[in-house]
Amino acid sequence: MNQMNVVPYIDVMLVLLVIFMVTAPMFTPGVIQVPSVSQAAALDVPPLEVVLDAGDKLQIKDGDKVTAVESRSTLAAQVAAMLAGADRPVAISADKDLKYADVVSVADDLHKAGIKRVALTVKQQNHQ
Repeated sequence: MNQMNVVPYIDVMLVLLVIFMVTAPMFTPGVIQVPSVSQAAALDVPPLEVVLDAGDKLQIKDGDKVTAVESRSTLAAQVAAMLAGADRPVAISADKDLKYADVVSVADDLHKAGIKRVALTVKQQNHQ
């Protein structure tokens, strides 16, 4: 007999196929709930707004009052002083050209300062 017997290889492949078909439904994929702009709830209290622009310029807006911030290290202390213990939300408005890590760093600094209600400001897109 000068031909190779492939029947055992086919048997092994079919057994592997059955194993994968049985075990695949057992693994549940991770589900991430991404909030959309249309689900955003209206706030009863206007938030204190932290503005980050592309030129590393920081500002804190409280209604019409705008306060400049010297450095990122003093931002959390200034925001905490402006809130003075009030349960008021803080919204971070960041330029779209900023790195995501910079925005997360600011949010983390605010959380470390004891500010619990921190959110990101988004702009609703116009669909035409």
